[in-house]
Amino acid sequence: MSFVIFSDSSCDLPENIKNKYNLQVIPFYVSFDKTNYLRENIDISIKEFYSKLKTDKIIPKTSLPSMEDYISYFKPELEKGNDIICFTLCSNFSGSYQSAVNASEILLEEFPERNIKIIDSKRATVAQGMLVLQALKLKENGASFEEVCNKITNVIEDGLVIFSIDTLEYLQKGGRIGKVSALAGTLLNIKPIILLKNGNLEPYSKVRGRKKVLAEIINILKDTMNFSQIDNYDIAIAHSESLEEALVLKNILEEQCGISLEYPIFEIGVTVGAHIGSGTIGLGFCKKPL
Repeated sequence: MSFVIFSDSSCDLPENIKNKYNLQVIPFYVSFDKTNYLRENIDISIKEFYSKLKTDKIIPKTSLPSMEDYISYFKPELEKGNDIICFTLCSNFSGSYQSAVNASEILLEEFPERNIKIIDSKRATVAQGMLVLQALKLKENGASFEEVCNKITNVIEDGLVIFSIDTLEYLQKGGRIGKVSALAGTLLNIKPIILLKNGNLEPYSKVRGRKKVLAEIINILKDTMNFSQIDNYDIAIAHSESLEEALVLKNILEEQCGISLEYPIFEIGVTVGAHIGSGTIGLGFCKKPL
């Protein structure tokens, strides 16, 4: 039975990967004036977005794909006789998952013979992207709709993102942290290290100065992963306008830790970038589906 795989745009997969596997992406929206909303990677590129962040000095607002958006993407595939698997940004961070669920319920009334599986990735950016790519590879290797759903569901809980942001400005202005905490962090040059695990953001540690960030990320990786089982995991690096640091981190992982990175370096897109700004560096790992 034929099926197609979708994801909302927070998966941040590079264009060449999307094209290679024919991944269909439903975009989030971003606005710099609360009136005009631009579709991620359609009306505004990642490069244009970060450039605008710097020049306009405005905290942008993001908006999730609507139920109508999901219907408009899903329905043509259902009409072709295809089933659908769709991944969304962690439901703790966005209503994208619920929009997709609502769309699927409406469409299944019209297409009761079809199957639609909406998967809450419980992740964002690089970790969501790896999960989506795992599903795409399973499909390419001949896995059925049910096999893909089952294998991916079994590994969703076993994933982690470790990242550090360069400035607390966006979290503060977005209401994520208090103004006093943001000001203190800026004055002391504190770089927080944050974990995204099981759908929750967890402050893990903090370092003073940018130079210590990569070493701390490696230390956390060693503390949280069993290196004797490294072959059972996928690992990838992500950044927002910090490519040079991402390449340094890649070199450390490969040369000093003996980790072979098969995934491309992810560039954090509009959906997540609107809340953390530029200068973010980190990595994600998740268990490979068996």
